[in-house]
Amino acid sequence: MRSPLAAAVLLVAASLPAAAQDFPKLKPGLWEMSTSSSRRTGDATRTSVCLDHSIQQDMIKMSSGMMAGMCSKSEFKASGGKFVGDAVCNLGGSTMKSHSVMTLTGDTQYRTEAHATFDPPMAGQAVTDTVIEGRYVGACKPGQQPGDMTLPTGQTMNIRNIMNGKK
Repeated sequence: MRSPLAAAVLLVAASLPAAAQDFPKLKPGLWEMSTSSSRRTGDATRTSVCLDHSIQQDMIKMSSGMMAGMCSKSEFKASGGKFVGDAVCNLGGSTMKSHSVMTLTGDTQYRTEAHATFDPPMAGQAVTDTVIEGRYVGACKPGQQPGDMTLPTGQTMNIRNIMNGKK
């Protein structure tokens, strides 16, 4: 699993707690996320996802499961509206050390800042800095199911189906 996508998933997962009940509950509905990274130049990547509490729980469980098999350290601390995570993970021969801070504004907005180092470098990167900003934009669109995610390309996929090995 030596890829930038795997690193990105684990980087975000590193900010998640071990116990799903400790994680902030985001308002159910349609969320827009903007992701910028030192790995990319240009505009931030934008995605949207239809969330409910059950899909949030499933995503936390999946991330925790991924981390259990690859990470020798996974610490999480919550204080007020801030969630701080530190992790050390093995990604197919590269050791990723990450530190992330997620700051919530109620249940309708968040900002996650993550810093990771890779030794040896992965995909030519020794250090990455990633910022993910999310905001609630309203009810899910007609016909959307919880977990439906629209990628920057316009393609839609369901997170729950992906987690269950479906297309």
